[in-house]
Amino acid sequence: MDGVDEPADEPRKRGRPKVSSDEDKRTHIVEIARRVFVKYGYAGSTTAVVATEAGVSKQTLYKLFQSKEELFAAVVGAHRRLMLDLPRAAEDLPIAESLEHIFMIDMDEEKDADRAGFLQLVFREAAQFPELIDILQREGMLASRQHLADWLSDRRAEGRLTLDDPASGARMLMDMIFGGMGPPEGRAQAWPDRAGLLAHLRRCIAIFAAGVGAS
Repeated sequence: MDGVDEPADEPRKRGRPKVSSDEDKRTHIVEIARRVFVKYGYAGSTTAVVATEAGVSKQTLYKLFQSKEELFAAVVGAHRRLMLDLPRAAEDLPIAESLEHIFMIDMDEEKDADRAGFLQLVFREAAQFPELIDILQREGMLASRQHLADWLSDRRAEGRLTLDDPASGARMLMDMIFGGMGPPEGRAQAWPDRAGLLAHLRRCIAIFAAGVGAS
């Protein structure tokens, strides 16, 4: 016969092999890409490096992301959940407490360092690659602001706060909280200790909540 017998000591495995979905691969690649961008910078990162670090072929990567810019946009979109935990299900909590959760002001220091490190990368390399700021605005800040405005609008509809312009309220809140955190590269100078930072952010949220008559 032309066929080749299988070795006796390698029995055929039963059942269908587990296949990773494109969505699983995409999530994995995006997480690895974030680490690569932070480690090597945007200029020093390539799709080939990301593919190698992620353990996938370049063909697989290009099937999901057509360019480094598209991959970076996906990283920013994923990173958005490190900025605001939205959208989220309705919850029976005071508005101020919900906002603390949304802005994740009690995020552990390791995740907070990841959040700051990625933003520092964008601002550091924006002069050389201005499209990075455009992507951050489009995929990150603007989308986050809209999610927050929608959340505020929903709470207004429930009668839990009074706010004539949720979009303006969302902008105000983000300016207060992210401005209060201080720039990623200068946070140590802005806030000598984490306790002082957290107290300030909670005070900002409390003032906003009182201003909109939040329940």
